Amino acid sequence: MTDLAWVPQSCTLPTEERPLRVAEWDPLFSERLMSQSRPQPLHLRLTLEGGQGVEDRVRDLAERESGSCSFFTFTTSTAADVLQLDISVDQAHEAVLNALAARTATAGEQR
Repeated sequence: MTDLAWVPQSCTLPTEERPLRVAEWDPLFSERLMSQSRPQPLHLRLTLEGGQGVEDRVRDLAERESGSCSFFTFTTSTAADVLQLDISVDQAHEAVLNALAARTATAGEQR
């Protein structure tokens, strides 16, 4: 999924910087994704393997992402050596969450 056409125009991250941001998320998912689920249509839950610096890395990326795409809500929680990342969107951005879930699954399959 190299095409970034699924990223909505409402994201304020400049177009030329979007591949760089994706290049930060993809390795995280390919290295750390343990599972993903959709508890609700507008809610994606990712379970990531923890480790040194992982929580800080996830929080930093989530903060920057929500700063440029304000329709995302990110919540993190940790237990033992597992980090849970919950991502929610509003109804208007369900397709974006679907695309993110597909991209995450593809990156996670590389693990």
